[in-house]
Amino acid sequence: QVQLVESGGGLVQTGGSLRLSCAAAGRTFSIYAMGWFRQAPGKEREFVAAINKSGSRTYYADSVKGRFTISRDNAKNTLYLQMNSLKPEDTAVYYCAATYDSGYNYNIRASYDYWGQGTQVTVSS
Repeated sequence: QVQLVESGGGLVQTGGSLRLSCAAAGRTFSIYAMGWFRQAPGKEREFVAAINKSGSRTYYADSVKGRFTISRDNAKNTLYLQMNSLKPEDTAVYYCAATYDSGYNYNIRASYDYWGQGTQVTVSS
């Protein structure tokens, strides 16, 4: 079992920045990849970014490419999402996810085994 706890969400103005963190506990040594998804009101949960175990491969949704950066500190069992140049359309609950499967599809929700409870990000215009 793996427990994921997100933090760092909040209210920010358009153009501002936030850094989300996701602390992992439990069988963290078995985690292969981690990712961030988000869900806006009335919309489905969508892929934001993902990173493999070593951090050598990262993936981003087109909507956040160039503005968001995913990273992980395996020594601290923590995943990060640095979000810059935020836009009102980035407003959503952001979820951290983890998978044990090295053959995962990084942008598919069903590929992830564990999920956090989410942290709210609100970008005001």
